[in-house]
Amino acid sequence: MSWTEIVIEVARSHAEALSDALMEAGALSVSVEDADLGTAAEVPLFGEPGMEPEQAAWERSRVIALTDTDADQAAIVAQASAAVRLAAIPAYTLRAVADQDWVRLTQSQFEPIHIGKNIWVVPSWHTAPDPNGLILELDPGLAFGTGSHPTTRLCMEWLEAHAQQISQGLSVLDYGCGSGILAMVAKKLGAASVIGVDIDPQAIESANANSARNNCTIDYYLPDAFGAAAPDRTFDIVVANILSGPLALMAPMLAARAAAGGALVLSGILAQQAEEVAAAYAPFISLTVWAEQDGWVALSGHRAASSDQA
Repeated sequence: MSWTEIVIEVARSHAEALSDALMEAGALSVSVEDADLGTAAEVPLFGEPGMEPEQAAWERSRVIALTDTDADQAAIVAQASAAVRLAAIPAYTLRAVADQDWVRLTQSQFEPIHIGKNIWVVPSWHTAPDPNGLILELDPGLAFGTGSHPTTRLCMEWLEAHAQQISQGLSVLDYGCGSGILAMVAKKLGAASVIGVDIDPQAIESANANSARNNCTIDYYLPDAFGAAAPDRTFDIVVANILSGPLALMAPMLAARAAAGGALVLSGILAQQAEEVAAAYAPFISLTVWAEQDGWVALSGHRAASSDQA
């Protein structure tokens, strides 16, 4: 079977609506990419689950619609343009898509990711570049956390930087665990016990599968189940890679989960949001910026060792 792609360059304001309209008009699938891809004007746009941009488009967006070769591409574009009330049918080009091994092609787009000094996130169809490193076999999937986003990397690098302490048998809570990647790093670094919590049942399922694949014994819970199973438990390290808003709201709860003298690590925070998030935790734990990558920061601090201080 053969296919034909319709390629249309549009402004950001029209990209999402036009994509939906093309699907309604008969396209088999639609994707949007940066029209400046591969140039100095290219703009990174991270879209891992839980970190989706407000609008999945660029200032100059390229909308690509896949159709059957024998479809009426002109009619599809005309119908979609009318549906979103464009002033005129936009210019477009057609390009043939050769039949090929799509599984192999997709796999070729995901290479091992090197994080920190010795951590490697390796898809199952690859061999680890450094067999002596900390290897996580993890395929791209629906749950947040493959190591590609700066916030995930920051947390992984913090854990690696504190590997000596973790290896002494510390306990770790990964709140907002997603794929379980941070929980698995902690376990592989020698944590005695690790718990992961997420609001998404699909994330819990994914984290369990990933941990089994990586021979990591980790307990994962939805929030209510976690509260019931460990209502008063505290941890030597609490790491939460979520978003600044939820992190601020959860300050009393997350701070209370850190043991006396324990560490709290937060990410999912833009640099300009760091002061606001730190202020939310100030009554409980003093947090400072540990590191920054691509405009994102990780905050860290330790709860007071005295048991009479929250």
